Amino acid sequence: MAEIVPLPRDRATSVPRSDNSGPPLAVRAHRLAEIAVAWALAGPALGLLVALFILPVFAVFAIALTDWQFGASTMSFVRFANFAEVFADPSFRVSLKNTIVYVLIVVPGTIVLGLVIALLIESGKCRAFYRAIHFLPFMATLTAMAIAWEALLHPTIGLLNQALSAIGLPTANWLRDENTVLPVLAVIGIWQNLGFAMVLFLAGLKAIPQDLYDAADIDGADLWLDRLTTVTLPMLGPVMMFVVIVVALKAFEAFDTVQILTQGGPGHASEVLLYTLYRESFQYLRTGYGAAVTIVFLVIVVALTLIQARVMDKRVHYQ
Repeated sequence: MAEIVPLPRDRATSVPRSDNSGPPLAVRAHRLAEIAVAWALAGPALGLLVALFILPVFAVFAIALTDWQFGASTMSFVRFANFAEVFADPSFRVSLKNTIVYVLIVVPGTIVLGLVIALLIESGKCRAFYRAIHFLPFMATLTAMAIAWEALLHPTIGLLNQALSAIGLPTANWLRDENTVLPVLAVIGIWQNLGFAMVLFLAGLKAIPQDLYDAADIDGADLWLDRLTTVTLPMLGPVMMFVVIVVALKAFEAFDTVQILTQGGPGHASEVLLYTLYRESFQYLRTGYGAAVTIVFLVIVVALTLIQARVMDKRVHYQ
């Protein structure tokens, strides 16, 4: 019987490796090629993100550390003096309070009415017609709609006051009364965002399986309120979170209606943060101070959005 002689260690076949521990050279080259392709594909988007969002934020922050005025050829470095002035300014505190009140009215009102209208449309006929009717305000130009609202709310010839007078109710100068101007602007904000919330809630309702409602009926949840609380609202959690965040951001960005209808008046009763930013930067030409207001506004919006998303995400049921 022939004896089997093992090959020497230096003659054994093996895959070429660059070292004793790393992957083969071909695998490493393939990985590097994939990384290069990924950066090449993501590069334009990342470049636009940096150019349009990241760099402007740093530029605004740099301006906020100076006393530069729009059109001036010189500036001085004042460090955080503008930020100290912002927090000590009574008009800024009033505009911040008005913005918070506006958001607290617009967001719940939009969510509740949008969900109610979505439920009514989903359960009735002529769904396409009602969807289009309620979505039109969101698609319309807010400037033109604000002019229409100004005519509607006119103290003497406005349709609202004429209707109230016809049924014997008291009228008001809605846009010139400190007690009514901010709620009226909030109602216009709800009207503007209502169609957006309604369409998203309709999409969420379409995605709820009918089997869940059948199971709820078997378990005894046969009333509409029981079905709403046990099936509909929990399953609408992701849509609800998205709508709340988007509507809150749009409410914080309220500017058009204030600029067209009230210019922040009467007094400062309807002045919001974006209007304060516009007034300081482009009317008073205090660009450094306006940049400081911009940074404070950005920090507030980002912080509230993150808190809102974190709190709501814990109560959301993802399908």
